[in-house]
Amino acid sequence: MANSESTQTIYIIDDDADVRDSLQWLLESVGLRVRCYETALAFLERFQPGAGGCVVMDVRMPELSGINAQKKFPEYGIDLPVIMISAHGSIDMAVTALTDGALTFIEKPFDDQVLIDHVQNALERDRQHRRKLQALAVHRQRYEGLTKRERQVFEEVVNGLSNQEVADKLGINRKTVEGHRANMMSKMAADSLAELVQIAISLRQQDAILHA
Repeated sequence: MANSESTQTIYIIDDDADVRDSLQWLLESVGLRVRCYETALAFLERFQPGAGGCVVMDVRMPELSGINAQKKFPEYGIDLPVIMISAHGSIDMAVTALTDGALTFIEKPFDDQVLIDHVQNALERDRQHRRKLQALAVHRQRYEGLTKRERQVFEEVVNGLSNQEVADKLGINRKTVEGHRANMMSKMAADSLAELVQIAISLRQQDAILHA
């Protein structure tokens, strides 16, 4: 999963060809990679899941509006920051877009630098998000590499139990728990209990999302 800016793409979705061309020229002029789509449906059909970047999308478009398209993103494996733009914006429309997950809402016409700043912010959000996903994938892989007993010790330790309490609960002696705990900490590459707890929280949050 790449996180360098060179692999990120700004996806422009607008039914107005002049807007698409002007936005493409503007963003490419500052070294950004751009792909344009006339409709949201075309974008949904062609997007490659896992790609990084952000979406700049008009709210009002034929076939599928920007707001309705955004609601479909999870179905297509799209997890990108969204910048909504509109020449006919309203407070209600902006609130709906932001409530549904858009990063920001900009009314046309807008200052070129304002859009560039918003796009750069969106790209940084995307990079940070992907770094977190990478770290989480590593934590998950390490956790899956634990033995059954090490996982039991992991769960009890992050729940706040002492070595003796873990031993009593699992019906083994304290020295055995200490050995499993040392191996588990090493495999999880955790330098402290606090770090281990943070790893456990991130894994549990991921599980909650997957099973929601």
